[in-house]
Amino acid sequence: MNRLRMRYMTIRKTIFVSTCIVIAGLACPLSGSVAHALGFNGLAVALWTPWAFAGNAMAENNLGSAYANADGVHLNYAESVKWFRKAADQGIDLAQINLAMAYALGNGVHQDYGEAVALLRKAADQGNTSAKIKLGMAYANGLGVKQDNAEAARFWRLAAEQGDAQGEHNLGVAYLQGLGVPQDYLLALEWFRMAADQGFVTSEFNLGLMYAQGRGVQQDYVESNAWLRKAADQGHSGAQSRLGTSYSKGLGVVRDHAQAVRLWRLAAEQGQVQAEHNLGVAYDQGLDVPQDYQQAMEWFRKAADQGFAGSEHNLGIAYAEGKGVQQDYVEANVWLTKAANQGFSDAENQLGVGYLDGHGVTQDSTQAVKWFRKAADRGNAVAQLNLALSYAQGRGVDKDDGEASAWYRKAAEQGNAQAANNLGMAYDKGLGVTQDYAQALEWFRKAANQGFAESEANLGVYYHNGFGVAHDRTQAIVWWRKAADQGNASAEYDLGVAYLNGEGLPKDKDQALFWIEKAARQGNLNAKAVLEDLSKKT
Repeated sequence: MNRLRMRYMTIRKTIFVSTCIVIAGLACPLSGSVAHALGFNGLAVALWTPWAFAGNAMAENNLGSAYANADGVHLNYAESVKWFRKAADQGIDLAQINLAMAYALGNGVHQDYGEAVALLRKAADQGNTSAKIKLGMAYANGLGVKQDNAEAARFWRLAAEQGDAQGEHNLGVAYLQGLGVPQDYLLALEWFRMAADQGFVTSEFNLGLMYAQGRGVQQDYVESNAWLRKAADQGHSGAQSRLGTSYSKGLGVVRDHAQAVRLWRLAAEQGQVQAEHNLGVAYDQGLDVPQDYQQAMEWFRKAADQGFAGSEHNLGIAYAEGKGVQQDYVEANVWLTKAANQGFSDAENQLGVGYLDGHGVTQDSTQAVKWFRKAADRGNAVAQLNLALSYAQGRGVDKDDGEASAWYRKAAEQGNAQAANNLGMAYDKGLGVTQDYAQALEWFRKAANQGFAESEANLGVYYHNGFGVAHDRTQAIVWWRKAADQGNASAEYDLGVAYLNGEGLPKDKDQALFWIEKAARQGNLNAKAVLEDLSKKT
């Protein structure tokens, strides 16, 4: 049972007023139900009231519901409880449930979960599935009874076996999470499907997730999207958001950012936090919407106000970079700290950068290392690189090449190109590891294959000098050109010298000067020296 305000249940029967038996000149209480169904709430109350005073249980319950829901009368929980109790004492299961919910919520009586459970048990004993489901929730949450997942699952099974969709769904959740029953994805899938076949929207959504994740079934994004679409068409915001992500990534559908944005907007307008964040990303990057940093900020703020760490981080970055707002490092740190306090590693790393550079805070390398380490311990590759650099340079920690190499390796093994290059340099120079040109070559190649210019230049040097590999000037030229085309000054110089001396390619003084001058303009001292030497010879 939850603490949210609920609408109390009215007994309704589809019946023509003309079939009622008139007693003592009073219209049948079913006439009140017909009036209520047609929206004539005041008339319904007028019709129920004399029958309720006459002791008619159906009228007593319905009058109680009218007072509890302010239908045709002013809201009056005490009066509603009085009438629910009268009907419940006559064994009316809906009245027993209504009175139970009054006790659970403290509406018109002192809150008493124990009394609520006792009343629910009476209704459940009459076979009422709603009571069984609520009893299951009481056991699941330990409200009025000792918390007991097995007992919760038992009551949900009783409801499910009567074909109740909510019971089927709850039993599916129990099997999915192993709550009171052995975890079993196949059984979870089976119960969700039973509920989904009745149009139970949350089960449709859960089926979509299970097919996407391959839980209990082979992963199948097409089938996942079919179930997500069913739920989305019923307005389920989570399904709309997730289906939008399918379109954004092309999972089981043709990639379509416009469709993704449409679905995210539908979900975001219902306050679905992931969709709000995704819309922010769409506006930030201009994904089938005009790039608009202010719109991005608006959606990030909506999600951040719900505590979504990714949006808190993105707001922090926006303030730090002045995207859509005036640059404000102090405000940036406020949002980054919110995200970091949730363990969002990108924010932890960014706070470390802020302390290292003194942006919005007093410069403090020790604090920078603290944040880098938090993020690095969570597996954040950029933070692992930053922590490695801190050890390599002795910033905020004692200089330690061994620790630096260890953190370079962690980041490099996650595919961080700069870390792979730096680990290659450690092997090249024997910093914190045994000098090993073959290992250096391996790590340079990993980074170079990602287009990391410094490693491309280093590979050129290794092929040129035969370090860890057979001497090969042609390959040296290939790698130097790749790096030089990215503006790497060292590679520009080496390529220029190769043209100048005819090493690995024909001599070409014009090309030599072109590349050496480019390197010199970037401040390469060797290039400046060669140009000075050449000028003396002319």
